[in-house]
Amino acid sequence: MPAVETKFDPKDMEFRRLGPAGLKVSVLSLGGWLTYGGTQKGSIVKDCMQAAWDNGINFYDTAEAYAAGECELEMGNALKELAWPRDEFVLSTKIFFGTQRKEPNTRGLSKKHIVEGLKDSLARLQTPYVDIVFAHRHDPDVSMKEIVEAFTQTINMNLAYYWGTSEWSAEQIQEAIDIAEKYHLIAPIAEQPQYNAFHRERFEKEYAPLYEKHQLATTIWSPLASGMLTGKYNDGIPEGSRFANNSGMMSSNIEALKTEEGKTKIKKVKEMTKIAEELGGTMAQLALAWAAKNKNVSTVILGATKPEQVHDNCGAIKLLPKLTPEIMEKIEGILANKP
Repeated sequence: MPAVETKFDPKDMEFRRLGPAGLKVSVLSLGGWLTYGGTQKGSIVKDCMQAAWDNGINFYDTAEAYAAGECELEMGNALKELAWPRDEFVLSTKIFFGTQRKEPNTRGLSKKHIVEGLKDSLARLQTPYVDIVFAHRHDPDVSMKEIVEAFTQTINMNLAYYWGTSEWSAEQIQEAIDIAEKYHLIAPIAEQPQYNAFHRERFEKEYAPLYEKHQLATTIWSPLASGMLTGKYNDGIPEGSRFANNSGMMSSNIEALKTEEGKTKIKKVKEMTKIAEELGGTMAQLALAWAAKNKNVSTVILGATKPEQVHDNCGAIKLLPKLTPEIMEKIEGILANKP
């Protein structure tokens, strides 16, 4: 038995500091929204996580709400089987929506639910702590002071090392930071927003002062716009796709494809696909590399239903250095949506 156990090989992965923290995360990461515990269960979850690990990914993301707790259960079982050294991977979960129980204190951001909800998440994940716990949404029914106090308490209890927010406004994040400074509490270090080539306003404009003033980290979700930026919906909705498997939740996205705006987006994807091919990559890889190219992106969360998808998406790392200012300008010309 070696004195220090190690299983992680960074391969060609790039690592970035998580905002003002010393923690380093792989620029690509793996999340479980709409996949693990829902459409994907059992060994496939472990296989996808292993594929990510094999590509140098050290950051894994879930939430209490994903498949009503089933995602945490599946990822927890996978982590137990994989038996990676706990200090060699970064794990996050999110608290707010609960797990569809009816008792009113089993959701929201009261101190009770933040602390007890996180304890429940840790039990499902079979781990004593997460590296980051996110407030999955803002809760207007709870004072900001109580929210910041509660997340500070989870850190003081060693249930988490850092806390962050998800889909909060810049004003709400700034208020939380101000409260933390005023009352000597712990401030959020990261935001988990939606960000992709078709969804840019909040990330690039609204949060800009927070990057400058607080070095706010971001762990972005939906970098492929629910698959639209892969080109898979250019000619309709293929069987087994995210839109097909989640037609209820994705109904507005599906209807949007039929609008003039939707048709324009598909046209843009087709034009960008030519650039991807010229660079020796796929449209999905280009979309992921484009997001990662933004210096304010700490990590791009991938969603995958099979290991092959993970391996393919990780090809985005090879495209990153090819995104020269000239190529980025060419892409901007196609997108024509810079905030």
